[in-house]
Amino acid sequence: MSQPESHEAEHQITVQAPARRLYELVADVAEWPRIFPPTVHADYVERGDAQERIRLWATANGEVKSWTSRRRLDPSGLRVEFRQEVSQPPVAGMGGTWSIEPLSDTESRVRLLHDFQAVGDDPEKVEWIRRAIDRNSDAELAALKAAAELGERQDELVMSFDDAVTVDGAAEEVYDFIYDAKRWPERLAHVAKVNLEEDVPNIQTLGMDTRAPDGSVHTTNSVRICFPHDRIVYKQLLTPALLSAHTGEWLVRQEPDGAVVTSVHTVVIDPDAVPRVLGENATVADARSFVRDALGRNSTTTMRHAKAHAEQVSRR
Repeated sequence: MSQPESHEAEHQITVQAPARRLYELVADVAEWPRIFPPTVHADYVERGDAQERIRLWATANGEVKSWTSRRRLDPSGLRVEFRQEVSQPPVAGMGGTWSIEPLSDTESRVRLLHDFQAVGDDPEKVEWIRRAIDRNSDAELAALKAAAELGERQDELVMSFDDAVTVDGAAEEVYDFIYDAKRWPERLAHVAKVNLEEDVPNIQTLGMDTRAPDGSVHTTNSVRICFPHDRIVYKQLLTPALLSAHTGEWLVRQEPDGAVVTSVHTVVIDPDAVPRVLGENATVADARSFVRDALGRNSTTTMRHAKAHAEQVSRR
């Protein structure tokens, strides 16, 4: 049986940042969900100095796809080569290279190369893959440029924080409460509306309207990757106006005398939105406090209700 025809694509961008900084961002896949719009979640399967295996979940033409890739890291050559081990249809195979070329001490060119094959050499599938590569590559390169050019402002605009609640009950019951988000409007006062879809087991798309203390309603759309019964990671594809990125996870851990549930948030403040959302005299520091309070309050409320649910079940 003949092999599918191989196709190629190339995308590039010029960035006002040192080449080494760009290489570090490309090499560190743990940061990809925060940086790259298509990437929902990334895990290391194996990790070495020069080679690694990673598991990625990402959107492609509006669908969530997952695959495992091998990567070869070349820090001296400022290159990262990748090859999918098992691709998801309509992709029969895909690989490529991130290549970073210094143009000066403060300017670089990033090239993103792909080669791919479509299942059955179907022209419609080839076109679907090419559209996905074009859309995702353009989004990733633009986001990489924005992240690299933040420079010293990264520490000001990016923040992570967490809250935890102890539970006198089973971790599995806590997990189930968080997993079953379609019931949140009847369980959580700050959730006005939920649209939850799960076409693939443990991969959820979650549309949610959340009430703020002032009565206003904010709409978010997220993808959630569920790892029963101890972890749910998510990324907001539609964020509140004050944020340019928001990722997070719910962690549930069983202890000898109960359970601990933790909510983790990582956000990127949009500095241009601060005066529009919080007032013309508001600062990024004000935005950080506002976001910390709002997200922490909502997630802690959710965890406390999950605690009450689990403890009620344990008393039956």
